Amino acid sequence: MSVKSIDPNESKYAASARNFRDNVTRYLANEELKNNFRGAMDYLMDKRKNSFPDANELETLREQCKLIKQRCLVKLPHLLEQLEVNLEANGIKVHWAETINDANEIIAQLIENKKGKTVVKGKSMVSEETALNDYLEARDIECLESDMGEYIVQLADEHPSHIIMPAIHQNKKQVADLFADNIEGFDHTTDVDALIGEGRRVLREKFCHADVGITGVNFAVAETGTLCLVENEGNGRMCTTVPDLHIAITGIEKVVEFLDDVPPLLSLLTRSATGQIISTYFNMISSPRKNGEKDGPEEVHLVLLDNGRSQAFADEELRQTLQCIRCGACMNHCPVYTRIGGHAYGTVYPGPIGKIVSPHMLGLEATNNLPTASSLCGACGEVCPVKIPIPKLLLRLRTESVKGKHDGPQIMKGEGSGRKSIEASIWKGWSLMHKYAFIYNTSMWFATRFRKLMPNNLGVWTSVRSAPKLAPKTLHERVKARNKKIPNKVANNAGSK
Repeated sequence: MSVKSIDPNESKYAASARNFRDNVTRYLANEELKNNFRGAMDYLMDKRKNSFPDANELETLREQCKLIKQRCLVKLPHLLEQLEVNLEANGIKVHWAETINDANEIIAQLIENKKGKTVVKGKSMVSEETALNDYLEARDIECLESDMGEYIVQLADEHPSHIIMPAIHQNKKQVADLFADNIEGFDHTTDVDALIGEGRRVLREKFCHADVGITGVNFAVAETGTLCLVENEGNGRMCTTVPDLHIAITGIEKVVEFLDDVPPLLSLLTRSATGQIISTYFNMISSPRKNGEKDGPEEVHLVLLDNGRSQAFADEELRQTLQCIRCGACMNHCPVYTRIGGHAYGTVYPGPIGKIVSPHMLGLEATNNLPTASSLCGACGEVCPVKIPIPKLLLRLRTESVKGKHDGPQIMKGEGSGRKSIEASIWKGWSLMHKYAFIYNTSMWFATRFRKLMPNNLGVWTSVRSAPKLAPKTLHERVKARNKKIPNKVANNAGSK
């Protein structure tokens, strides 16, 4: 696998990610949004906690699944080839896409070959990554989201704000208003069951007439050539059995070696994501419809997308990013995400995992604000089911963002885009000052004696903090003065005796 160069202009999310600071200011002022997220995150954290009553079992399972993912990643090139061979043997066609444009073109061509005009789509973050809906609609192909959360954000002309619960930023009143504006004959109500029932009514009709079903993939098993799909609503099963053509799209990192690898990963995924012991549906797709079978698609295709993943794979430390099983637990526990919401990031994958995934997909130039948008409290790393060291990777990406031209080989696109000459000079001066005792002591003497000349406005630092106030003397000077007094005090005491 070679390192791929990803053009940020290929994705509509690159420009939005550059506006991160403006987005944060806007969303922090939205009190309704903050209340929606606060309640939802508290609920999800409690659900996860209650689903793991035995701390030892949780830690054992996390370690087991971390090792499974690391083993599969080490063997990734071989496993991908094995997956292709076994899928093709099962009758599933495999397509390779280096970029998001490649993936969209492949899918559009498959639909056109079938003369398809209507698509129902199960939940797929990778298809969000490629902006597939927009691509198909530009070619007069109707693409309807069938996951309830995805359906809601599609009606609102938004992208998901959470990778598991796409419409978590909206409350029931907002959803009711949205349905009233977009669904003819909707009787306005804020009853949750009635809202879900109305959405199902619309979607069920679409399933019956769709030409194509598109889904994501949670696990692709190389050993058996099986595509595994985890869901709760049954829409994924409808997308994969009713239309004559089923197209699955996933990232290359979703491959696992053995079928036995799936149960522990599934157990961690569902409990970490929604606090469920197991999801309502677990679909295993190994072939198109066979002779004598009454349902299922006539054709099944899998699109394997790179889009910067091989770039992460090429670096042993950054490769840990690909361990992610897309549970969203890091978002649910992140104090930053909880306050600004998912849309503030401007990327497909928000929150802590988005901060380490998005730079590989969009480049550091478009995303250099994301790795610094963290308090480094460590909550994300503590709850990650596969033990991705997210805080450590954030620090690594911060380093890559300000790397100089001569500071080692280029690892990823956009390296050094966050580097500022004046800041680099300041840190060089800081390093020099701390390297030599004379320069350090002299600098501290001047800083303390002329402390009143320090400005109260120190740019970005004081925009959210108080300006630092220096003491009249340094700690070294105070300790020396104290040591001089102690011998005199001892001598006086001896004389009095």
